[in-house]
Amino acid sequence: MTVGIVGLGLIGGSMAKSIKVRTEHTVYGIDKDNETMTMATMSGSIDAPLTEDNLKDCDLLLAALPPSALLKWAEETAPKISSNTILCDLCGVKRVICSAIAPLAQKYGFSYIGGHPMAGKELSGFANADTELFVGASMILTPDENSNIIVLDKLKSFFLSIGFGVITFSTPEEHDRIIAYTSQLAHISSSAYVKSPTAQTHMGFSAGSFNDMTRVARLDENMWTELFSANRDNLISELDTFIGHLSEYMDALKSNDANKLRQLLENGCQLKASAGGK
Repeated sequence: MTVGIVGLGLIGGSMAKSIKVRTEHTVYGIDKDNETMTMATMSGSIDAPLTEDNLKDCDLLLAALPPSALLKWAEETAPKISSNTILCDLCGVKRVICSAIAPLAQKYGFSYIGGHPMAGKELSGFANADTELFVGASMILTPDENSNIIVLDKLKSFFLSIGFGVITFSTPEEHDRIIAYTSQLAHISSSAYVKSPTAQTHMGFSAGSFNDMTRVARLDENMWTELFSANRDNLISELDTFIGHLSEYMDALKSNDANKLRQLLENGCQLKASAGGK
């Protein structure tokens, strides 16, 4: 199979590296950054640059771009994509992306399914791309009523072959609602947490909990601004809920109500246990 990758940052670069390590597929890649293209070529992560000439030869196109760049690329490139090609975007929001690209796929005759790999790092760029990034992770796919079961099976087999542990199917609406909590709220919370003046004097006083809370504060502010803005309704709802719960702890502390504080902590512990996960 021939795979084209648009955007060779952390996600696209890790896709390229994972494909080359775990499969026999040919990989074409493109990135706006010349240094990234040089690194991708010299490391053997791509076999050749993705061009207008070989775009039509791709069985699968993976678009790993921020929302605005992805939509611009899709609008410009859709007429050139072969009807034999499957396009899967890897963007962290789905409603705004799927609602724009699905009609283009219908118009120009290629297959399209939205996707989101649930894996990442606090560091971005091709230099931080990793062949192990997706190992055991969930790959979310958002098919619609026009999606072909054969296409879905091909995507499922492909993503499992490069290390993903599970394929999760969702709607764009459900994806954005849940991702506001599992990913976006965590990034905002981390960003707000490190703004305490105490953060500048933590050396010698911090351990695992501090590292866990602050890790994702190191983010690409441009990309995450786009992601938050595209999902602002769901994110506002989660923030409202979170702030409400924080207020309960504040009230218990201000009133020196140890019983209330204990109940809040016990409830949080029980909910974590029932929710599962790490």
